Amino acid sequence: MPSSIAIDSRAAARTQTHTGGGRYYRRFGPIERVMHALLMLTFIGCALTGVPLLFADHDWAGTLVALMGGFRGAGLIHRICAAIMTVVFVGHVLRVFVRAFLAEDWLAYFWGPNSLVPNLKDGQDIVGMFKWFFGKGPKPQFDRYTYWEKFDYWAVFWGMFIIGGSGFMLWFPMFFSQFLPGWVFNVATIVHGEEALLAVGFIFTIHFFNGHLRPEKFPMDLVIFTGRLPEHEMQDERQVEYARLQSQGRLGAFEASAPTPSEVTFARALGSIGLVLGVLTILIIIYSALV
Repeated sequence: MPSSIAIDSRAAARTQTHTGGGRYYRRFGPIERVMHALLMLTFIGCALTGVPLLFADHDWAGTLVALMGGFRGAGLIHRICAAIMTVVFVGHVLRVFVRAFLAEDWLAYFWGPNSLVPNLKDGQDIVGMFKWFFGKGPKPQFDRYTYWEKFDYWAVFWGMFIIGGSGFMLWFPMFFSQFLPGWVFNVATIVHGEEALLAVGFIFTIHFFNGHLRPEKFPMDLVIFTGRLPEHEMQDERQVEYARLQSQGRLGAFEASAPTPSEVTFARALGSIGLVLGVLTILIIIYSALV
């Protein structure tokens, strides 16, 4: 009975959120939202143009490549997406260091509650979550970023250096061959494909589940697209951040207007495109691995 009441209350809260009721608080600014949208779209573009190469012996791979203008067209799309993704990544890193330089306390900027750098509390939260899974303790209370969000964030750095680095080697072989031995390019070919397949599998399963498909988020979390978080979600999911801002008297500074119906529609459309393409890609990969 209590569980059904909790489910009903969450459903009512989501209904109120969708209709624009209740307070909202700003979580992401326009720059973060645009960067995420570009990263999402370019990642999907690289996945759809790269995965067929790994399963070239299947009929669907040839059909998908043909829809993109053949291997020449797919290669062009792949490189355009990779270039945009690299610009977004470099731009983000530069923005982080510029903001840290301008901050009053640069150490707090990298190590404070608003930082994405892992800390001791993240380790405690991981242990606490496993205890909660098995009914051995309460669910941990989270600050601005959870440990799985930080993992997702730093995974991008790994991907950009490993997948991106090997990709640029294969894109500009004449340049890199001036100071690298030939066997390195064979390694780069393997690394680029296998690591990319791992990234696709993680993003389109674990990341999608955490971000959108969890019971409390299903069918979609719109905050990364609208930039605004309803108060009830902040109280339920960011308890530490909510309490800290409230105690500091700064909570009102983050209050924002509710997303308009057109913003919600656009966010749902963009998110749905990513979800559908991602899930279809995973199903194709699973089918190809089993058949």
